[in-house]
Amino acid sequence: MPVEQIAIVGGGGTMGSGIAQVVAAAGFNVTIVEVSEDAIARGLKRIERGLEKLGDAGPAARARISTSTDLEAAGAAADHVIETVIEDFGLKEDVLGRLDAVCRDEVIFATNTSQFSISRLAAATGRADRVIGSHWFNPPPVMGLIEVIRGDETSDATLAATLALAHAYGKQTVVCKRDTPGFITSRLIALFMVEAARIVEEGIADAADVDLACKLAFNHAMGPLTTADLSGVDVLEKVADNLAATFGDRFTPPETVRQLVREGHLGRKTGQGFNSYEDAR
Repeated sequence: MPVEQIAIVGGGGTMGSGIAQVVAAAGFNVTIVEVSEDAIARGLKRIERGLEKLGDAGPAARARISTSTDLEAAGAAADHVIETVIEDFGLKEDVLGRLDAVCRDEVIFATNTSQFSISRLAAATGRADRVIGSHWFNPPPVMGLIEVIRGDETSDATLAATLALAHAYGKQTVVCKRDTPGFITSRLIALFMVEAARIVEEGIADAADVDLACKLAFNHAMGPLTTADLSGVDVLEKVADNLAATFGDRFTPPETVRQLVREGHLGRKTGQGFNSYEDAR
């Protein structure tokens, strides 16, 4: 089925608006679906700021973007759905179930999650063979990867179509062949962040030096503790605890992480985490 109209549910958020920008710039028609006009306005502001960097191509991409607060109407008109609401399993489950009731049978649902089971999310629909994980990275216009995750019932055709779309967006892909907690990337980065926090907690090095070591020795664009601050120290704690429940103590967050969460020092969003962001609040 040709894909021309893509509904991005949660498209007004930081991640969703970045995805919308990428998809529209790649030549697809996009409908941003949000819960309120205010959320849409915030998303469009971010998108328009990003599209300015495209020069003459920006206005054409902007013209391909429409908006809606009516999930069912947007779903009924879509050839493909990218679900990118906040990382709340119940909310994602509800959204996918509502979409399943109105979308055409052949429409694929790509859920942008960094941790939730694709198979469990697919169970909220009657199209488990057409539900797949499509894990983008922040900020989507800059980051070159989409991690694609198969659920237990995801079909070969769904995988092939999702990979083709990702490449049409100008992204490279990796495939997580099993629906396992943390997939590839969250499992790797969580372990890196937890061990970096342990090094700081043991007094071996300061957070800034741990990050600098990773940047200069391993050519990381950003150190693991700065990454934790960007995603949220509370998010790190939750993801690490979930991974520890499956894979054991190597993922258990150290006391430093739990103390930061207890004190409300969650990273950039609060102005303080492993590092200080006095001008970021």
